[in-house]
Amino acid sequence: MAVKLINPAPLIVDIKRDSHEDGPGIRSVVFFKGCPLRCVFCHNPESQEMCCEIAFTEKDCMLCGRCAEVCKNGAIDLEQAGRIVRDKCLRCGECVKACVPHALRRIGQVYSIEELAELLLEDEPFYRSSGGGVTLSGGECTVFPYYLEALLKVLKKKDINVAIETAGYFDYQVFKEKILPYLDLIYYDIKFAEAETHLRYTGKSNDLILANLRQLMMDLESTGSSVRLQARIPLITDITTGRENLKAIVGLLKDIGVEEVSLLPYNPLGFEMLAKIGREPTTLPTGFMKPEDEKEIFSLFKAILDQTYREQEF
Repeated sequence: MAVKLINPAPLIVDIKRDSHEDGPGIRSVVFFKGCPLRCVFCHNPESQEMCCEIAFTEKDCMLCGRCAEVCKNGAIDLEQAGRIVRDKCLRCGECVKACVPHALRRIGQVYSIEELAELLLEDEPFYRSSGGGVTLSGGECTVFPYYLEALLKVLKKKDINVAIETAGYFDYQVFKEKILPYLDLIYYDIKFAEAETHLRYTGKSNDLILANLRQLMMDLESTGSSVRLQARIPLITDITTGRENLKAIVGLLKDIGVEEVSLLPYNPLGFEMLAKIGREPTTLPTGFMKPEDEKEIFSLFKAILDQTYREQEF
């Protein structure tokens, strides 16, 4: 199965410093722009496309008209709620420069390897004191293996702990050669067990994802690698949280040999960003999962785990 690999410097959506949620200790998280999947429940939709995008925040707009004055393609309509006429927009960013209240924002910035490494290493004392490090996320950071390899070589010379967050849709041989040698922790998303359902909600089959996970676990075990791998299951009510899907995922992970798994409750923050970048909203819930619903799903998952491993004993 062919996977498109990108050689030039990628666009970076954001760099989140002082993070306590994307790995152990205090971390800096780099969000790369570009992903082969189109998950309907993605909470970072601005990281899906590889090209830059222009986001508009209506509450910050002063209707001053400066953006319309500098737009050479007539892609600004002050009478339109979203201001940007998307099919005319060249994404040149001139409107962003002219926007005094910063209602318009360019999503996607290029960093050279040196620039990004220098920025990440500014927080080295915090990594050392907390057992933290750098986490590469997205989008799908593995789309850019050559860039990652060069960046990771710089970080590992400083003995920085490195984690990645991946959906697993990558060319395994390239990943193994260019990225895996520099990793300490892998967060590997598993959304569905069944290929057709995965295709329906993400735009891709999960055949490659599961094959990559199986091969990765085999290689880590055969080499005695110290790299930790943790599977993560996003909990999307009535989509991924059904008993049959969770049971099938647990069976897959057990069969493949994955021993660590975490559950990620639904995050609806993608709704606001979809509006800002001019895309149609999804029909998913607009609020976070209620504590009682989280508790119920966690209990269901634990019961499935217990049942699966009891059956294994026999």
